[in-house]
Amino acid sequence: MNRENMLGRISDRTEPWDMLIIGGGATGVGVAVDAASRGCSVLLLEQSDFGKGTSSRSTKLIHGGVRYLQQGNISLVMEALRERGILRNNAPHLVHDLAFIVPNYDWWEAPFYGIGLKIYDMLAGRYGFGPSKILTKDETLERIPTIKRDGLRGGIIYYDGQFDDARLLINLARTASHQGAVLLNYARVITLTRSGDGIINGVIFEDLEAGTEHWARSRAVINATGPFADHIRRMDDPDAVQLISPSQGVHLVFDRSFLPGKSAIMVPHTKDGRVMFAIPYLGVTLVGTTDTPVSEIDLEPRPMAEEIDFILETAGHYLEKIPSSKDILSVFTGIRPLVKTADEKNTAALSRDHIIHISNSGLLTIAGGKWTTYRLMAKVCVNYAISLAGLESKPCITEQLNIHGFHRTPEKFGEFALYGSDAPAVQDLVRGDPIRQDRLHPALPARVGEVIWAVRFEAARTVDDFLARRTRSLLLNARAAGETAPKVASIMAKELGRGHKWTRDQIESFRKISRIYLPG
Repeated sequence: MNRENMLGRISDRTEPWDMLIIGGGATGVGVAVDAASRGCSVLLLEQSDFGKGTSSRSTKLIHGGVRYLQQGNISLVMEALRERGILRNNAPHLVHDLAFIVPNYDWWEAPFYGIGLKIYDMLAGRYGFGPSKILTKDETLERIPTIKRDGLRGGIIYYDGQFDDARLLINLARTASHQGAVLLNYARVITLTRSGDGIINGVIFEDLEAGTEHWARSRAVINATGPFADHIRRMDDPDAVQLISPSQGVHLVFDRSFLPGKSAIMVPHTKDGRVMFAIPYLGVTLVGTTDTPVSEIDLEPRPMAEEIDFILETAGHYLEKIPSSKDILSVFTGIRPLVKTADEKNTAALSRDHIIHISNSGLLTIAGGKWTTYRLMAKVCVNYAISLAGLESKPCITEQLNIHGFHRTPEKFGEFALYGSDAPAVQDLVRGDPIRQDRLHPALPARVGEVIWAVRFEAARTVDDFLARRTRSLLLNARAAGETAPKVASIMAKELGRGHKWTRDQIESFRKISRIYLPG
């Protein structure tokens, strides 16, 4: 997935693309995989890096959604549970089972939540990850030794899925590329173009690296920009009614001592009406999330002090070792592109169902949804786009399409397990030079050779691309990531053929970003 090669394919194209997708998050890349695997010619344009926004800032769960079961949205839960199973089958190197414990402190919690989770098991059917059951106090402590003991009666265990969102997205992008799609990051759409009868027939985009503009024609243009969907819709129609009701979710990262086992904690009801998770993730403890309506949408959203305080307070009710702001290794924030409803009172009550909207001029917008159902959303979207573009109808094949990196036993690759079938090649590259074997920072797992891999094969163009998404260094330890930025910038500059000014600019730019991930 080399950016220069992708630009070359765009320049060589003389015919309109079958589908042009705006947005390189889970939805947009999922649509690219589906459309390309059906034989369509596909161009995807992303204004920043793949997954820069919402898709790399999730709670790292592939799940049916216990909260949606509480809301009575059975169809969404069943859809998500089925998709959860399909995704584990197609990407076992990135999606795995995770045990969740619901701690019980009141007499009614075990029967109440136990019945609900049995229904959750039943809805999963053959796609289940494991049966739920009631645990004694001792069994609960065995699995979560750091749980608050005062008043603990026991717990309930159930199973859902965990994944690395940014790495899955890069693997999906490479899957789309293998299927013939062209994907270009740092390509910002600035205009929608129209035919003589007013129908959208392409876009003008700017290559942000070269500063040049290009026109790409397409039979169908798909707006899959998540929180930015209304911005693209207003390029089409300045009077378009707002479709997105954005909500901000914040997560805190602590060291492993707060949750040393292999099980997660799920708090089914907090004072803001959401569930709260504490999850073991890549050697740290991840706690979240909040749900705060926001009016401003940014590629680097900032956490609010009250959100951080809320998570610390809630975590303190359930952990023996009460976390404080001094314990925070990183804070990351994402914007949920929830679909607006006329009678909403708060975003926690909004559904994660998706919506497809086609404007009078033919712009197809897909919005809402969640990571777990990305494949199903893409399938529906491509069905509509095929009809809109007048293309030959072909069946969706993604239910059985292995995602790049597919490997049944990735754990045998040790620290490189997340690369799946790419792991041997990554190991060879790292092994090829003693310097490449060095860790970038004592507090981070990433090695020097992985920077080279990310530039050569995963379209990493900036220090942020590598430290935030090709590896999760920024999320694991923001201070350490900021400290290693000069080393990463130097390696990338050599690979990309950049000069000293680029290197200095990259270091300064990333350090500004990393400060957003530090509390206070």
